[in-house]
Amino acid sequence: MQVISLNVAPIETLIVGGKSQRSAIRKRPVRGDVAVAPLGLQGDQQADPRYHGGQAKAVYAYPSEHYPFWQTVRAQAQLADWGGPLPWGAMGENLSIEGLLESQAWIGDVLVFPDCELAISEPRYPCNKFNAVMGFNQASKMMVQSGWCGFYLAVRQPGTLAAGQTFELRPGPREVTIAEVFRAKAKKT
Repeated sequence: MQVISLNVAPIETLIVGGKSQRSAIRKRPVRGDVAVAPLGLQGDQQADPRYHGGQAKAVYAYPSEHYPFWQTVRAQAQLADWGGPLPWGAMGENLSIEGLLESQAWIGDVLVFPDCELAISEPRYPCNKFNAVMGFNQASKMMVQSGWCGFYLAVRQPGTLAAGQTFELRPGPREVTIAEVFRAKAKKT
């Protein structure tokens, strides 16, 4: 398992449904070591702490294995930049990871990196800002239908992270997976 890309963003203005909203969903890759503190990565911000950030949602990870699906969907919609590759961080994730899917990620499992530890805390639920950055109004619905939501991580041991680092998975209580929690809530909405 590996971090393919490490991504951060400042808060900026985003047009959502014709209205201006503040958001830090447009994550961009960064190089080198990045400090990880209890509330997230150095240089990363969250505009609405009711839904993003805080200790339980300090870092957001998204499996790179889902990127080809989103690239195909965008190509079919022929969006303005549909021909180019979808850049890492496009899902709003801090960590673009390889080797750990939602069905393999259990609440309470710990991702052990060389210099820090992050605990899997909960699924990400998409909002209208995800539709805006993906460029089409059905993006959130497609994320819910596919269950390819990624997951939030709480910082267990602060330290540093960098793209290219590998990590091990230390099992937690193994009671429920991210996929199971996500499906259960999606049925209610």
